[in-house]
Amino acid sequence: MSLTKLLLITSEFPPQPGGIGTHAYQIAKELSKHEIEVSVLTNQRSRNGEEESGFDQNLTFKVHRVKRKYALILSYLGRILRAIRLTKRQDVVLLSGKFSLWIGGFLSVISNKKLLAVIHGSEVLLTNKLLRNYTRWCLKRFDHVIAVSNFTLSLVEDIGLKNTTVIPNGFEVSREQDFTKSQPTELSLITVGNITQRKGQHNVVKALPLLKQEYPNFKYHVVGIPTKKESLQLLAEELGVAEHVIFHGRVSDEKKIELLKEASVFIMLSETTLAGDVEGFGIAILEANALGLPAIGAMGCGIEDAILEGKSGKLIPSNQPEACKKAIDEILGNYQYFSREAKTWTEQFRWLEVIKQYLILIKDS
Repeated sequence: MSLTKLLLITSEFPPQPGGIGTHAYQIAKELSKHEIEVSVLTNQRSRNGEEESGFDQNLTFKVHRVKRKYALILSYLGRILRAIRLTKRQDVVLLSGKFSLWIGGFLSVISNKKLLAVIHGSEVLLTNKLLRNYTRWCLKRFDHVIAVSNFTLSLVEDIGLKNTTVIPNGFEVSREQDFTKSQPTELSLITVGNITQRKGQHNVVKALPLLKQEYPNFKYHVVGIPTKKESLQLLAEELGVAEHVIFHGRVSDEKKIELLKEASVFIMLSETTLAGDVEGFGIAILEANALGLPAIGAMGCGIEDAILEGKSGKLIPSNQPEACKKAIDEILGNYQYFSREAKTWTEQFRWLEVIKQYLILIKDS
């Protein structure tokens, strides 16, 4: 039986961090195990490409990277031309990320290949009216649109798409998952993600003065690219909690697991920005849950699909310190229950299970 040939066009891809890239990598890896010949088209984010080259040579599928040029328009043109050439040899094209969707719209005009798109959230909330309308036009051209959460799907309900499916983000099970959490003796919070307005680390910091009254020795570990570190650090200083906030920057997967194991509660109080940047799901929450770490997440975004309210953690408004403290008190008051339920909750999000839903769509196409 001949292999199905699939081209995955993605805006991000490891080894650089990024949720869309991690998602694309796992899809490519898992599909390669199921009689799918996968090729990936993405951009080269480092200057010399050495980091990507070392990563790509150990993969079981081919990765095509387009070097970013000084004039971005040339980079975009290069990706479009490469996409056209690669698409000719494929059976299915899977698109993930804003620019990838735009390429897909172009491909829909010049090719009869089956086009499947993954939407994460922010790419459909663009403030530029022209680009937003073009994105919506592209989505109408695809054979199937996959949303990573019910919240993300709700963002395109008014378009009238005929073929849509919600497939949640998956996560890779680590051997560390057998780790068992014990009742914490001190409160230790952790957020994993780029320090940005969307990830909401500032909302956590605003709740820290209230937490300090009852948990004077608590720590808040901030893990991720320090994009807005300075402003977050200044906020912590202004609120008198700077000594409780620890910045770790970008860390290895091994270090991340170590920090998660040492923490007592994962917290992500994401918010939607004026520019339309939104949390589509929250895979970092599941990675924490897998280690028995209960989570607190923001309502009104894709995190609502990543937390089972009252079991794997708590859902609260992103900007209410009182609600944050109440959620922490509830989790610590029944910690073993929340820890156990958090691990159980993650079973359905293993890539072993999630990829089955992608295979159905690909095979049907």
